[in-house]
Amino acid sequence: MEKQVNNSKYNLLFARSSRRITYLALILFSAFASAQNSPLEAAGKKYTLGEIEVIGSTSYNEQTVIAFTGLKTGEELYIPGDKISKVLKKLWDLGLFSDINFYLKNVDGDVADLQLEIVEVPKLNEVKVRGIKKRKRAEIIKDNELQKNTKVTENFIINLRNTIEEKYREKGFLNAEATINTSPVIDTASTDNLVNMTLNIEPGDKVKISSINIEGNENFSDWQVKRMMKKTKEKFFLRFWKRSKFIEDDYEADKERIVKKFKEKGYRDARIISDSMLVNSDTDIALNIEVNEGDRYYFGDIEFLGNSAYTDAQLQQLLGIRKGDPYNGTILQNKIANTEKPDADDLTNLYQNNGYLFSNITPVETRIYNDTIDLEIRINEGKIAYFNEILVTGNDKTNDNVIFRNLRTRPGQQYSKQDVMNTIRELGQLGFFNAENLEPKFENVDPQSGTLDLHYVVEEQGSSQIELQGGYGGGGFIGTLGLRFNNFAIKDIFNKEAYKPVPMGDGQSLSLRAQASLAFQNYSLSFVEPWLGGKKPVQLSVSLSQTIQFLFNPLTRRADNDRSFTISGINVGFAKRLREPDQNFTLSTAVGYQNFQLNNYNIGLFNFPNGYSNNLSFTIGLNRNNTFTNPIFPTGGSEFDFSVKFTLPYSAFNDVDYAQLREERDEALATNNQEALAEIDQQRFNWLEFYKVKFSGDWYNNLFDKLVLRTRFEYGFLGAYNNDRGIPPFERFFLGGDGLAGFALDGREIVALRGYPNQSILPRSRTVGGEESFNDGASIYHKYTAELRYPITLKPTASIYGLAFVEGGATFDEFKNFTPFEMSRSAGAGLRIFMPAFGLLGIDFGYGFDPIPGSNTGANGWETHFIIGQQF
Repeated sequence: MEKQVNNSKYNLLFARSSRRITYLALILFSAFASAQNSPLEAAGKKYTLGEIEVIGSTSYNEQTVIAFTGLKTGEELYIPGDKISKVLKKLWDLGLFSDINFYLKNVDGDVADLQLEIVEVPKLNEVKVRGIKKRKRAEIIKDNELQKNTKVTENFIINLRNTIEEKYREKGFLNAEATINTSPVIDTASTDNLVNMTLNIEPGDKVKISSINIEGNENFSDWQVKRMMKKTKEKFFLRFWKRSKFIEDDYEADKERIVKKFKEKGYRDARIISDSMLVNSDTDIALNIEVNEGDRYYFGDIEFLGNSAYTDAQLQQLLGIRKGDPYNGTILQNKIANTEKPDADDLTNLYQNNGYLFSNITPVETRIYNDTIDLEIRINEGKIAYFNEILVTGNDKTNDNVIFRNLRTRPGQQYSKQDVMNTIRELGQLGFFNAENLEPKFENVDPQSGTLDLHYVVEEQGSSQIELQGGYGGGGFIGTLGLRFNNFAIKDIFNKEAYKPVPMGDGQSLSLRAQASLAFQNYSLSFVEPWLGGKKPVQLSVSLSQTIQFLFNPLTRRADNDRSFTISGINVGFAKRLREPDQNFTLSTAVGYQNFQLNNYNIGLFNFPNGYSNNLSFTIGLNRNNTFTNPIFPTGGSEFDFSVKFTLPYSAFNDVDYAQLREERDEALATNNQEALAEIDQQRFNWLEFYKVKFSGDWYNNLFDKLVLRTRFEYGFLGAYNNDRGIPPFERFFLGGDGLAGFALDGREIVALRGYPNQSILPRSRTVGGEESFNDGASIYHKYTAELRYPITLKPTASIYGLAFVEGGATFDEFKNFTPFEMSRSAGAGLRIFMPAFGLLGIDFGYGFDPIPGSNTGANGWETHFIIGQQF
């Protein structure tokens, strides 16, 4: 028989010790009965601890459990007593045991042996989730880490239930209930204490907001107050894009937003007095919000103190707040230091961008009278700071000089926050480093001497890409192999030790590409040196290409190698970063030459099957790019690009009467005189003559969280110097589809327009009455795009983001037909995946709202577009 002598959750039981048990029990009972008279007696009898035996443990050995107790053989303690109670509490706090009992095993004089019996917390064997869809079940198990051998305590079960119910409440299921049951696993072969868990989840219906009632508002209408709330909206039949579900966290945030909006209008004492919820049904509630607007305040006198670098007038102009303006604490704070826009025009950036790293600007309300608030803008300018050491770490592939030449900060240079931000942006745009983890660290900052060290921490990421494709075209199977090394080092090309797997580290780009089929071959090589000579930001680019098209007989499925069309080309370009108007501008120039050779081959572009043509062109471009920071997923900034491509005006000095030549050509066409046509076209296209102007703009705006809005426009125009000579059949614009180049031989420029088939958007002037027309491209086009992007992951190994878009575009033959708002419109959604080894991959689903020009079939409908190596 055992005697329990501690009436608490910690059980201290004394085992039978021959015939002394009754006597000992009586002594202990007497000691407890008289505890109020003697603290020493209440503590029990003093013993020397002998042995400790542990029973019931399966996961821990005996010495480990004894170590948990902190008890040591030979120490003195009272039984029962405070020491034992603390040991029991300590063991409970570990959360490893579901039952703990101490027994007095043996007493020999003043020496007592103890037995510790424990029951370990059960471990999870398997989990079953009921009441929700299969996909949601897997999410519950994954999100709550319900893995095998997880310890199942009472707290664990309570927290799990609360977490699940809270998750559903966050989604608008206010009546969600989760029931958790456990059952022991009967396994005679195992000593583990295992349990199976069953989760029964009843989400219920989403709770909607039937009405929001506003009280206490005098200067703002109910509608205005409701609009102040961003996510808490009442039901309205026209509000179909977002449901009016109730989310408690969103509601609390929206209440704060109401108060903030009132304060921004000058009501600085505004507050919400009370709010309540009226439950109409399990799926319907009404909200009541009572506000107290308070009085409206206005800015009074604003005085600047402590400024010596800038005059009061300069600071006042930048502050932009005048006496008598409604008091707006948000505008005041943003004009002093805008935390949401790091490059905003505010007072802090004015100082920070001009060396005053240690500056501090504090607005202080000095006087409040009637409805007016006077302010002092207290400025502590501090010393002008200078960079001491500039350090870069983390670049184990990219050479130091490649990074240092892109730094806007130099040792001894005056500190500028803008220079640091521009450096981070430019390092990110190189594409060699993980843009999300680029980090500048200020070290050894010394306000006394006005110096600091700047440490750029970079993380290398793969930048080379491989392209391997296969498909079927008009000439049978078409294979493509492409290699692009974006951080190449050509100086080490003969250094065997540098091949890891290729020479890397100098920031150069080398691209090799080959395509081949039975009737088609294309080979290209390009090289880009971003810093010619390694001293100045002058980019050199060189590209070589050759394309051969053999005449293919679709009946015999054979190519005639004796009949061919060959295009050979070379292009050399230079680009230089400018200092004015700012360092984001780049001026580029290029010269290109193409030779077209026809060998008993008629391609429809020329009317001579044997002959040649030449294209010597010059290109001048101006680009401004200040997007940041990740080139794959920019979150801000803009990019503008303007370019002019032109040839020499040969018709102005080659003594050819093109008006007469045009008349002769018209006559040859009328009489079907192919020999005359061939001779005339050989003369017309001996040297191609044209000019081409393009202009595009991109904006990126971070709306909230990670959601980015991209807006873009682009225009293109192809013209002729001599109308009688006309625009050549090369360099034309083809609009529609995925924008992939394909195998065209006419130097066409393919422009994507999702929601329509490839190259299907003809000028509508050719399709009056819905008649089809030969598609030889257009000389004018325009396109507009708005795109919402949200990143799924931006890791170096793979960047993934989803998008939704609306866009429209059109093509024209002549300026007289150009209308900027005539468009083929579309909308849709897509996904982009960027992997360093393969470049950009993606898929878009676009719906064309208009018919394809030349058809009378109504809206074009859905189109699927696969994206390879490009962005829209």
